[in-house]
Amino acid sequence: MRFIDTHCHLYDEAFDNDRNEALQRALDAGVDTLLLPDIDSQSTAALDKLYSEFPQHFRRMTGLHPTSVKEDYEQELALVHARLFDSGIPFIAVGEIGLDFYWDRTFEEQQLDALRRQLGWAAECNLPVALHVRKAHNELFNLLRDINRPTWRGVMHCFGGSLPEAYRAMELGFHLGIGGVVTFKNATLADIVREVPLERLLLETDAPYLAPVPYRGKRNESAYIPVIAQKIADIKGISLEEVATVTTDSATALFHLHQEATQ
Repeated sequence: MRFIDTHCHLYDEAFDNDRNEALQRALDAGVDTLLLPDIDSQSTAALDKLYSEFPQHFRRMTGLHPTSVKEDYEQELALVHARLFDSGIPFIAVGEIGLDFYWDRTFEEQQLDALRRQLGWAAECNLPVALHVRKAHNELFNLLRDINRPTWRGVMHCFGGSLPEAYRAMELGFHLGIGGVVTFKNATLADIVREVPLERLLLETDAPYLAPVPYRGKRNESAYIPVIAQKIADIKGISLEEVATVTTDSATALFHLHQEATQ
C-alpha cells in the first residue's frame, strides 16, 4: 500500500535530532510522498534544505500562515510572491494560508487581505491552496462568496468545522484534510468522515502536531498516516487498502504530483 501525507512540517525543529530517521519510518510505513506547507520567512530555509536533500520524497508549497500575519505582513507577502513568480521553483500549492481567530483578532483585516491576495496568486499560477481555518469558517465562506469564483481547488487542512460546513466546503470544490484528531475519543470529526465521500478526503498528519491515538500527546510524524487511514476505514466499514488507494489518487490528482515530479 502507498500513502501520501498531504500536510507535514518535517523541517520543524522538533525533528532536528532524528529527521532522517523519521523520514525512514514514514517510508517503511508506505508513506513515500510528503507535502511540505510553508509558514513564513523563518521556516522557508529549513523547508528548502529538506527538499534539496530528498527531492524524490517531498513536494513544496509556499504561503504565509495566518498566525504569521503581523505588522510586517506586507514584507512577508512580498517574499511569497517572489517565490511564486520569480524563483522558478515548481510549487504544488499555495499554503498554508487561511484565517485563524482562535487566539485573538488583532490582525483580522490583515489576515483577510493576505488570504485574498494569496488566493489570487494561486489562481494566476493555476495552483490549489492548502487552507488553515480555525474559528473562522464563517469569515472564510464570506470571503470566498465575495470573490465569487465558480469553483475552487484545494484542501481545508485539519478540517475542524461542522458537517454543514463540510458540505459547503465540498460544494465549493475543496477536499477535507483528515488527521489524528479523527482518532480522538468523542471526536465529532468521525461523524463527518462517516458521512462524506471518501473521494473528498485527504490524509495528513500536520506533524509534529496532533498525533493520533495511541500516540496522542507525543510528537506526531508521517509514519502514523496508516493509523489515521485505518481509523477512516473502520468508520466507513471499508478496507485499509481502499482508503490508501482512493486518498492517494485524490492527492495525486489535486496537487498534480505526477506532473510536478517530471519538471
